Amino acid sequence: MPGTGSWSAEWRTLQRVVKRLDVQTVTVLIVAALVVILQMQFGDRRLFRMEIAPALGIGNPGLWSWGWWFGMQGVLGFLLPVALLRFVFGQSVQDMGLGLGDIRLALKITAVYIPVVIAGTWILSAGSDFQAHYPHYAPAAHNWRWFLIYEGLFLFYWVGWEYLWRGFVLFGTRRTFGVYAIFVQAMPFAILHMNKPLPEALLSVVGGIALGALVWRTRSFWIAVPIHATQMLILDFWATLRIRAGGTSGWGWDALRQAFSTL
Repeated sequence: MPGTGSWSAEWRTLQRVVKRLDVQTVTVLIVAALVVILQMQFGDRRLFRMEIAPALGIGNPGLWSWGWWFGMQGVLGFLLPVALLRFVFGQSVQDMGLGLGDIRLALKITAVYIPVVIAGTWILSAGSDFQAHYPHYAPAAHNWRWFLIYEGLFLFYWVGWEYLWRGFVLFGTRRTFGVYAIFVQAMPFAILHMNKPLPEALLSVVGGIALGALVWRTRSFWIAVPIHATQMLILDFWATLRIRAGGTSGWGWDALRQAFSTL
């Protein structure tokens, strides 16, 4: 059994280690984990359908439940982290990654990236697993009005999702980890894609690192929002056209003409 002297020495060592920790970095990493848990628990669509919707007198909570999920991600992933960095740690807009940064470079990269996304998501949408998953709100694939409302609500999610990783974690830990913060924010981001179709899950590792590097270079998290949101919007659009065309799976011109014939 360790003696009293041993426990005292361990306690003093622990105190010295704790004093050397960067409070902001520790807080950011813990809060990021808590945000994911809170989103899963209180942003849950089932919770909205079973408890919140009946209390509000909402008879058909389908699209409302997605709005709840998206809105909660916006609050927990964006508003809460921004408030913490600004009012607790006194970070400036630029320090938090909320400035415009190198907007010219960001726009150039976006212009180059969008055509790649259009082609890449067209190929991915040919898979039956993608057509089974997208759009997440299945009725949107059969009603363009619901599709537009769903995609509009989705923007709240993207702001919260992207800021949590590419803003809060990346900029909140960079003074401790430096450029390695890019990889720190990418790993939990990729892990949260574990239930996605395999190609998307694997690409999330590369995508998380690439988006983190882009945000780091441009010094602004905002670039990540249109890139990720547009990527999902186009994938949903292709999947919707294919579903309306009876689940067409080809990549060539015939498949493209068949898909657009449903418009």
